[in-house]
Amino acid sequence: MERVSSIEEVRSVLRRPRVEARTIGLVPTMGALHEGHLSLVAVSRARCDLTVVSVFVNSTQFGEGEDFDAYPRDLDADAELLDGAGVDVLFAPSTAVMYPEGAVTRVDPGPMSQMWCGVSRPIHFAGVATVVTKLLNIVGPDVAFFGEKDYQQLKVIERVVADLDIPTHIVGCAIVREPDGLALSSRNRYLTPEQRSHALVLSRALAAVRARVEAGETDGTALQRELAESIASEPGVTLDYAAVVDAETLESVTELRREGRALVAARVGSARLIDNVALRPAL
Repeated sequence: MERVSSIEEVRSVLRRPRVEARTIGLVPTMGALHEGHLSLVAVSRARCDLTVVSVFVNSTQFGEGEDFDAYPRDLDADAELLDGAGVDVLFAPSTAVMYPEGAVTRVDPGPMSQMWCGVSRPIHFAGVATVVTKLLNIVGPDVAFFGEKDYQQLKVIERVVADLDIPTHIVGCAIVREPDGLALSSRNRYLTPEQRSHALVLSRALAAVRARVEAGETDGTALQRELAESIASEPGVTLDYAAVVDAETLESVTELRREGRALVAARVGSARLIDNVALRPAL
């Protein structure tokens, strides 16, 4: 695995594979890697000739009072994991490389970024859209892989790539969970054992709503109310939002007429956790 930190280096490394028409996959991450990230790497390796993973903790997607300074960082451990997973190139730029002095341009991802997580994190998706646009322009991958756990992020990125005519195919990959259902997240390491037990309410509540839909329920308002009440009733869990939405537009639905998504966000201790499930009504 080649480990590079500058834009010039990563472009130089990829020049020959590009000339040889080898397909390049990109897995953008903020490090603190776990099996969820490695599952994206596995999908990229299966679909592409060469896999690049970026590790960059992007300051512009963190708001005031959020955990940018505390966000876990261990680049050497991440590099060891990626090397063992068969990654070809690790691109680990500094903040100065990604945002050099005088850089002021930001990508506005539009209305989809202003709902759900965008309400409590108003600058978050502009930061995500900007850094992902930069990474796609720097690396120039044929395909980029993102986890469905950050479902709103996935949809925002798809919108940005379509609107800006970026020639990269975006692929969403399935959520990876612990055996007890907790969605893998770098922020899980913030949880005490007791908090982790409380956090399981997210996956339980989502599974219950999915089961209701599979049994024939299509009342989006009732499903959303059930989801919110289940999570809000759990000790130690502060609900941010619970929503039943259209899977493409992310707008709330009062009646499920096509595939939807149940989305939740909640704070457990110092960790803000998100999760979601697909809702497929049998119409």
